[in-house]
Amino acid sequence: MVNKKSSNGKTLKKQDLEKIRKGLVKEKAEILQELINLKGDTLNKSSKDASGDLSGYSFHMADMATDLYDREFSLELAEGERKILYSLDDAIKRVDEGIYGTCNLCGQAISKQRIKAMPQAEHCIECQEKEEKSSGK
Repeated sequence: MVNKKSSNGKTLKKQDLEKIRKGLVKEKAEILQELINLKGDTLNKSSKDASGDLSGYSFHMADMATDLYDREFSLELAEGERKILYSLDDAIKRVDEGIYGTCNLCGQAISKQRIKAMPQAEHCIECQEKEEKSSGK
């Protein structure tokens, strides 16, 4: 791994990169655990199990709607977590390849402040702003 210059002239040292990598791996493990818990708590239960109803009678329609909403909400959370996992995997890969801290679009160094705020950042702040404007976010 090579030291990388950031846009403020400071370099990311090997020990900095190792610390960043450990943080990325830790965050990835935490998100995976959250997904496992989410899957166990919500996605693997039937509507009847989720409500605690042990009788043979059907639900009230309002209960069914609430359960459906909860399941959809959980699926949306899981999708967001999945996207974060992919970005963490990409960041870990960039650390391993020695290209971490460099913008994927312009090739300039990503500032230490941005890396500290968002360790999985792929773009410098300028390129990220351009991306968001062009995609309508």
